[in-house]
Amino acid sequence: MPAPEPRETARVTSAEVARHSGVSRTTVSYVLNGAPNQSISEATKRRVLDTAERLGYTPYAAARALRSGRSDVVLFLTPEWPIGAAIARLVEDLTLALATAGLTLVMHAHPRSARPIADLWKAINPAAVINHQALSEDEANVVRRSGITVLTPAFAFAGGGTFADFQSGIGHRQVEHLAAAGHRRLGFALPDDDRLAAFAQPRLNGARQACAELGLSEPVTRVTALNAVSSGRAVAYWRRLKSEITGICAYNDEVALAVLAGMRAQGLNAPGDFAVIGVDDIPAGALTSPALTTVATGMSELGKYLAISVINVLEGAAPPPGPGPEAIQVISRDTV
Repeated sequence: MPAPEPRETARVTSAEVARHSGVSRTTVSYVLNGAPNQSISEATKRRVLDTAERLGYTPYAAARALRSGRSDVVLFLTPEWPIGAAIARLVEDLTLALATAGLTLVMHAHPRSARPIADLWKAINPAAVINHQALSEDEANVVRRSGITVLTPAFAFAGGGTFADFQSGIGHRQVEHLAAAGHRRLGFALPDDDRLAAFAQPRLNGARQACAELGLSEPVTRVTALNAVSSGRAVAYWRRLKSEITGICAYNDEVALAVLAGMRAQGLNAPGDFAVIGVDDIPAGALTSPALTTVATGMSELGKYLAISVINVLEGAAPPPGPGPEAIQVISRDTV
């Protein structure tokens, strides 16, 4: 009489896989961990793997970490950033790409008031840490000294390869596109969330640099919340200026949509009264009327690049070059 199947509420063990396969626990361990140089027939390997799948066996992560010396977790650290559409897209593609190599992504946006971030990586003991503006160089070196790989996203820009260089390139492209459409006096709509300063300030710096290169005045900035009342005040301010502003660079697509709402509340339209360009190419931007012109920032490609970088470094190879200016693409629609 066959042994009863294990209950769904209990973790299936390698001993149960061995019993149902008719082999030893050692053989199961060799097969499930892919141990090299073992004289185990293909038929036995297939029987063990099929049995493990049928029973729903999953390796116990803590035990696997003890055997291999590291976990299969990749820790993605960011500051306390809001998780908008762009970051979500990056995380989705990073997760999928790492999964193909048997690695699991854990993302942590570290709150300013939380306990020291060292407590987190010490508890998880990850295979690698992707440090996206969360750790100082001194903190990153402490992690490295513990034997954990730390990667910082790199970008291939002529002026430098930092996160700020990449963000600056986004603001630069916004101004270039508006100027090419004939707009000579510009506004810049900033977010009202100070947690986004690491993105917003470099984008504004890039817009200012582009204006200087093109012989334009600096963009006139206004802080804009995500509602028509706040954005309406910004729109009214830009309209009152003696030097007529005709184009608006918005920090991102959400801020751009707020600007469009503020314009509608005052009976204005884009691009007739103001041309508007956002950032991130979120789905809602293509569905609004008029459809939003935006800058795509290659977040999907960045996620895949980070995954390949982690996999290469863990296997002893060099990471590939980071994304360059070609990742920043204007999606031209109806608001410019």
